[in-house]
Amino acid sequence: MQIAVTSQNRRTITEHAGKCRKFWIYDIESGTVAGRRLVELDLEQSFHASHHAFPAPLAGIGVLITGSMGAGLHQRLRSQGILPLITTEEDPDRAVAAFLENRLETLPMHHDHHCHSHDHAH
Repeated sequence: MQIAVTSQNRRTITEHAGKCRKFWIYDIESGTVAGRRLVELDLEQSFHASHHAFPAPLAGIGVLITGSMGAGLHQRLRSQGILPLITTEEDPDRAVAAFLENRLETLPMHHDHHCHSHDHAH
């Protein structure tokens, strides 16, 4: 399994998953972290820019941990079989460890959030 964590600044879990272009990818084997690597998407590969296409560099993830995301992206990830998690934890390593120990504190998805930066419905 792979867990992706939004980290635009490469240090902390960042918000705006739809616009994020840098992700830590954690490889999980037998319930522990076997490795991690940074993946950087091209601008047009971001969730926001790619709309319904799924960014190929993130293929294979089963979980996405982030500081925030819109309802459309949340639904899109769920439909792809990916568990989207919103957390206030800022450290990527601690968040992944907490998730693996089933103790990651998550926030609910507010489905009244809409994207207002362009003229289409989500």
